[in-house]
Amino acid sequence: MQTIIGAIAKPLGLLIGAIYGVVGNYGISLIILTLIVKFCLYPLYVKQIKSTTKMSAVQPKMKAIQQKYATDKEMMNIKMSELYKEEHFNPMSGCLPMIIQMPIIFGVFALVRNPLLYLSDNQMLFAVHESFLWMTDLSQPDKWILPIAAGVATYISFSMTQQQQSDVGGAGNMGGMMKMMKYFFPVMIALMARSYPAGLSIYWFFSQVIQIFFNMRMNKIRAEILGDNKGGKKKK
Repeated sequence: MQTIIGAIAKPLGLLIGAIYGVVGNYGISLIILTLIVKFCLYPLYVKQIKSTTKMSAVQPKMKAIQQKYATDKEMMNIKMSELYKEEHFNPMSGCLPMIIQMPIIFGVFALVRNPLLYLSDNQMLFAVHESFLWMTDLSQPDKWILPIAAGVATYISFSMTQQQQSDVGGAGNMGGMMKMMKYFFPVMIALMARSYPAGLSIYWFFSQVIQIFFNMRMNKIRAEILGDNKGGKKKK
């Protein structure tokens, strides 16, 4: 896994070096890198939300088959396969985008957290220590403003994602642990941001802000899909 992360972080290091060569500011370069990475991943987010939305539409039929053939596993598998074929639904399609995203996200984290390992340009070795806004050195942690901003952005983004998952699986399926994570995870991010380089906190904060807008777009896409499904049923 470390080899894969390094293989991704190295070209990302070249990319941020190229961006820095144009804008001449490491903080702005990090923000632009965040935008590029997030928008490159956007088609995967769309594919994932389409898959989970499709699952919510197919789920009642799946449960009916499971109940009807509870004592006949072989027939249940046959009927499930027929259902997937009829609905043009692949239960694994929702996992693939996440599998692709994770190494990329880890690669970005590795680059921004330890830039000196992946930056070969001598100019960039000094750039990571530049000041940005109120921060005097982006290689050092910001103790309050960025951690709080990152925590708030994470809370909003995580809450929206949880709501989407709840809508797909039913509000009752969200256990107490997942509800606690909505509060625990942002606090954990804020605490971690107080010890990580400010550059990493900048990446995380802007990544979550972009994700909030993505989630708003995903909600519209999901509503359109569900509307089309209901419209199709009415036509039948």
